[in-house]
Amino acid sequence: MDVFHNEKALNKRLTITDVAQALGISKTTVSRAISGKGRVGEDTRHRVLKFIEENDYKPNVIAKGLAQQRTYNIALIIPGDCNLVDMPFFQNSMQGICQEASDKDYDVMLVTITQNDYSNLERMISNNKVDGVILSRSLVKDRAIDYLEKQNMPFVLMGTSLDKDILQVDNDHQTGCCKMVEKLINNGICKIGLIGGNSAFVVNRLRLQGYKDAFKASQNLFDERLIFNECTTREKVEKAVKKLMDKEVECIVCMDDEICMSVLQFATKLRMSIPQNIQVVSFYDSSLLMNNKPAVTSLVFDDRQLGKYTCSVLLKHIHGEEVRKKTLLGYEIALRESTKTF
Repeated sequence: MDVFHNEKALNKRLTITDVAQALGISKTTVSRAISGKGRVGEDTRHRVLKFIEENDYKPNVIAKGLAQQRTYNIALIIPGDCNLVDMPFFQNSMQGICQEASDKDYDVMLVTITQNDYSNLERMISNNKVDGVILSRSLVKDRAIDYLEKQNMPFVLMGTSLDKDILQVDNDHQTGCCKMVEKLINNGICKIGLIGGNSAFVVNRLRLQGYKDAFKASQNLFDERLIFNECTTREKVEKAVKKLMDKEVECIVCMDDEICMSVLQFATKLRMSIPQNIQVVSFYDSSLLMNNKPAVTSLVFDDRQLGKYTCSVLLKHIHGEEVRKKTLLGYEIALRESTKTF
């Protein structure tokens, strides 16, 4: 049995087979002793647990994993079709998730899926590789959520769902967008156009609703003709800008930083000066907008904190602790040179 005390063994993950061979008992007996399920003598159970403690270089996590039938892994699901502009959000939130997971002795597995293909998620769940899942993007019709619910897999949505029974943590996009547009209106800007993205994403619907809420709250005349949704390509964004300029809008509100970058580049192509000729605002911030000349007024969310808090909720849920069904985190409005009235 001394073989388990040498350096090579200490760097090896202890398995049920190792324990069974060392103690001269069956793997079934070891499993029963660790889990506490099935008939096994108290002396045998004591021998098994003592052996694990003495021979495993990280006994607490492995022993608990064996005993509680847990992997001490969680999965972070990110969209496989995200682009380079989206990556800072996923990177920052992932850092928060990994920090919180590490603090609680969990590891994070990264899994990619698309709207129509979530086979990577299915394979991971069917192979019992994780104890819980974080979904990083919410869709109006979300097949991944349907699948996780059918599998009774603990999960938290890092976003918003219309299903109130789903655990969800999100930034308060709707209120933030409302307050941003209210500031524009209160500073005398009457004609405010909006260029939006894919309405299949819940976050885009929340941002659109926030835009509409601002006009309702200020009792300002709302003009549906100034809204251009589904602008998912550069060409569609440019067409929307042309139409808004024909309608003589004073400010263009962009639903995210990718749309905003397309607007800024097209404005340069048209030799339009910002903010002298047209003001520009984004409902989501990034280093691209912060370092642009001129810097763009944007909503700022703490993506790292979002990830950290989401992971905390998932781990509490896995361990049977009571958690709030929905949590909304705050925002800041960063006033910059692209809005001269501020």
